[in-house]
Amino acid sequence: MLKVQAFTFNPFSENTYVVYNDQGDGIIFDPGTYTAYDEQELTNFMTSNGITPRYLINTHCHIDHIFGNTYVAEKYQLELYAHMNEVKILEMGTTSSTMYGLQYYPSVKIVNFIDEKDMIILGKDQLQILFTPGHSPGSLSFYNAEAGFVISGDVLFQGSIGRSDLPGGDHETLLASIRTQLFTLPEHTVVYSGHGPATDIGTEKRFNPFFR
Repeated sequence: MLKVQAFTFNPFSENTYVVYNDQGDGIIFDPGTYTAYDEQELTNFMTSNGITPRYLINTHCHIDHIFGNTYVAEKYQLELYAHMNEVKILEMGTTSSTMYGLQYYPSVKIVNFIDEKDMIILGKDQLQILFTPGHSPGSLSFYNAEAGFVISGDVLFQGSIGRSDLPGGDHETLLASIRTQLFTLPEHTVVYSGHGPATDIGTEKRFNPFFR
């Protein structure tokens, strides 16, 4: 069964996730490593747990989720996976970092385009890909039924939802993505968001103020 380890990195308090199995195969989602300390924390976890990352995946490509793309790609010889609609968002990384006054080493390019027709296979386990745009035009979420979790990026948070006022965002599209792609998952499904604590589908269906 897949396990999930969360890290919180960079000035935006972004959540980076490592999903891994008992055989030591892993996926790094949204590496937000910004400092050398961040990079060391991530690699120490991989090394101490004997995890070999097989995939580098962005749920979407806003600046806070891509700070560590190049570091991870070069450290572990990985290609970047993301939705094709995120190419322009990724290319905005330098402009975004300048706007926030942050240092940024340009990300590697997306080599492998994935969407809802694909499946991420990790050993005997698999992650279903859900197309969840609205916060970003190519936002993807990743669901594993057996372990009962979804990596949602910045689509759904505990008691909130992602911003829709950034380039490529759309509020009604975001709400529709959550209703049709996330709220249709089993209520016990744990939601690992791009910021803040984990929640679950049932709690958000009942109490999230954007859906009352």
